[in-house]
Amino acid sequence: MVVIEAGTDLEQLYQDSFHTLLRLAVLLTGDRGAAEDAVQDAFVGFWRRVEALDNPQAAKGYLRTAVVNNSRSVLRRRRTATQHLRELRQPDPPGADSALLADAHDEELRLAVGRLPRRQREVVVLRYWSELSLAEVAETLGVSVGTVKSSASRALDTLEQSLGGTR
Repeated sequence: MVVIEAGTDLEQLYQDSFHTLLRLAVLLTGDRGAAEDAVQDAFVGFWRRVEALDNPQAAKGYLRTAVVNNSRSVLRRRRTATQHLRELRQPDPPGADSALLADAHDEELRLAVGRLPRRQREVVVLRYWSELSLAEVAETLGVSVGTVKSSASRALDTLEQSLGGTR
């Protein structure tokens, strides 16, 4: 794991983690620009607290949790703005990584995941896309393992119904 002692170690952590965290934030927010801001804010917050961390080995977990929390804040702000500016809202332009999601099936799945409730969407992205264990997902979201299991089950049932497949 990464040990944070000098600027070069922090730089290496950034290089090793940035793209993974960015993809996570894009999947949670649906907006690459907001996702980049969420990841950058997580690294800035981490840099400010690096001396106070008890366990330098927990750096990636700290960053992952910060990105999820920052993504939630982005969605909260977006929801508030949408409520007040509904008539002025223009559709978002396609993201820079839209070529990766161009396949019709991937697009259909991405849209179905995007329609899930917040917690279910977070669980699905962390558990199945980021391939985290149940315990890691629970720690990242600050919930119990049982909550992760039930949220995942409900999300998969909803996705199965909306996509017309079988689990």
